[in-house]
Amino acid sequence: MKLPQLTMQATFPQLAISIERAQMEMRQPPADVSIAQPPAQLEMETTPPRLTIDQSEAWADMDLKHIFRRIEEAAQEGYENWLSYLETTSAQGDELMRIEQGGDVLAEQAKANSEPPPLEVNVGLVPRPFSVKIGFEPGRIEMNWQTYGARIHIEPRPVQIDYKPGAVHFDLARHNALRIDVVT
Repeated sequence: MKLPQLTMQATFPQLAISIERAQMEMRQPPADVSIAQPPAQLEMETTPPRLTIDQSEAWADMDLKHIFRRIEEAAQEGYENWLSYLETTSAQGDELMRIEQGGDVLAEQAKANSEPPPLEVNVGLVPRPFSVKIGFEPGRIEMNWQTYGARIHIEPRPVQIDYKPGAVHFDLARHNALRIDVVT
């Protein structure tokens, strides 16, 4: 006995997908920028350096002295000579007071008073070293400055965006189907 057979033929559904891409366009206009920088202010105060040279001692060593200095030195020398004479006279008077103690006091005093003092000989440099006095006061600079910061003004421009959204479309391209046949 022959049994009938069933044949089945199935068609699966098929989807169709279509995609529209999104589009985006961006534009950025440049910002408006303004910068202002005021100049700095500077004030300076200077004191110049000062150099002093005193060569009066060097001139005095060469016997080129001012009249006031000559008068002062002569007065000082006269005073010293007077003190020396007073000392010598006092000492000689004391010796004469003790003449009875013996010795040849008168002859010794006559000899001492008649002979000039020994000459002093000395080698020296004219003018003496370091007789010129040099003084120096350094100069000064005082600076005061005032700085000002930069003034910056920025006006940004917004970004311009054009956007077209994308889309995905689903369609049924083929429907499903089932076909059943009986074969005898």
